[in-house]
Amino acid sequence: MINIDELKFDENGLIPAVVVDAITKRVLTLAYMNKESLQISMEKELTCFWSRSRKELWLKGETSGNYQHIVSITADCDKDALVVMVEPDGPACHKGTTSCFETPIFQSEERHEFSYQGLMELIKGRKTDKKEGSYTTYLFEKGLDKILKKVGEESTEVIIAAKDNDKAETIYEIADLAYHVMVLMIEQGISLEDIHKELSSRHVIDHKVKQEKMTK
Repeated sequence: MINIDELKFDENGLIPAVVVDAITKRVLTLAYMNKESLQISMEKELTCFWSRSRKELWLKGETSGNYQHIVSITADCDKDALVVMVEPDGPACHKGTTSCFETPIFQSEERHEFSYQGLMELIKGRKTDKKEGSYTTYLFEKGLDKILKKVGEESTEVIIAAKDNDKAETIYEIADLAYHVMVLMIEQGISLEDIHKELSSRHVIDHKVKQEKMTK
């Protein structure tokens, strides 16, 4: 951990802060902090910025309710920029969108962006807006028993591939299993955030258990 006095603020006493969703890893916004707003952010564990247009401090969510709960703050190698990982209560943009970065400029034809959240949204769309010929829609139409059967089958395929020490096949089967589990999650109304919170709570418990063992 470094002291904030070691950070390099610009000639206006500001440092750029890239705010990222701790769960989805999506960039939410770019804002600026001064020493005071950074100190407030760390004390409250809520993002507080310096408004360059209004020339005043502003606590994100104070009027909208869309607070950003800070998970961590990290400086870059030159100590003149910050990445702020947060768990947001709502949209980051004043226009009501999840992120301020919503306007496409370029997309490679060969490389495609992937995220688990994006895949979840696609799967969810196949349930709410059924698409003819879609395997995902087919699973939802067949119902829970069919989805559970596929999860069981794919689990077995993972075990067989791993037992054979076939790394490529194991990766392939794990991907199949992950997809079918995500279908099950949508069917049961479970979000990635629900899983994130559960795993996060287990990490804390595991850390405490390790500490207890070390002190005995």
